Amino acid sequence: MVRHGQSTANVAYAEAERTGSTVPLPGRDAEVPLSALGRTQAGALGGWLAGISGGGGSAGGGVGDDSGGGADGGGGPGPDLVVCSPYVRARQTWESMAGHPRVVPPPLLVDERLRDRETGIFELHPPGAQRARAPGEAERRALVGDWFYRPPGVEALTDVVLRVRDFVNELDRVAGGRRVLLVAHDAIAAAVRLVCAGLGAASPGALPPVPNASVSQWESDGGRLRLTRWGETAHLDPG
Repeated sequence: MVRHGQSTANVAYAEAERTGSTVPLPGRDAEVPLSALGRTQAGALGGWLAGISGGGGSAGGGVGDDSGGGADGGGGPGPDLVVCSPYVRARQTWESMAGHPRVVPPPLLVDERLRDRETGIFELHPPGAQRARAPGEAERRALVGDWFYRPPGVEALTDVVLRVRDFVNELDRVAGGRRVLLVAHDAIAAAVRLVCAGLGAASPGALPPVPNASVSQWESDGGRLRLTRWGETAHLDPG
């Protein structure tokens, strides 16, 4: 799984925290594009994909199969299928990856269940704007924690897990035994992690860090998917 590159909202939120701004961003979350750095990161992800695919997509091989080079690089089988969030920043990330000259893009599906966490009345509100609009909600969020906090019109991360679990179960039915690449958001990565941990897995207290343009991976292990890497960014230029 890949998280999209840095978005213009990521930049604006960081600037709002630095300056103490309490002004919401204009527009819709679904239409937030990549920043200039995000486009560069997406290009680096294209190089990563070319490296794991031996120059292009490859049929055959199970999801997370160890045969070939795999996601460690070295020219093994790449993904057989890509499933992407419908949000602009995720679509742009995949388009840049697919446009790498050494990548032969595998089939692409766009699935609504991979959209980012819905933020309802706080859509495109930096943290300072949320606190200014509803200080009581900020206190309640601190009390109940990110995974269970659900203000009006907002999904708790537990709600995201429900739709992601449905997605993963359907993916298992229609693409069993295939390598799949997801291109989406940090909340989706965290939800996939919890779903793949299996029955009885406890929700973490907070959203595990998922850097922009990072790669996480699960490999088949006796009928289950085992987490083998989380939020890795070694493919990005440190500069």
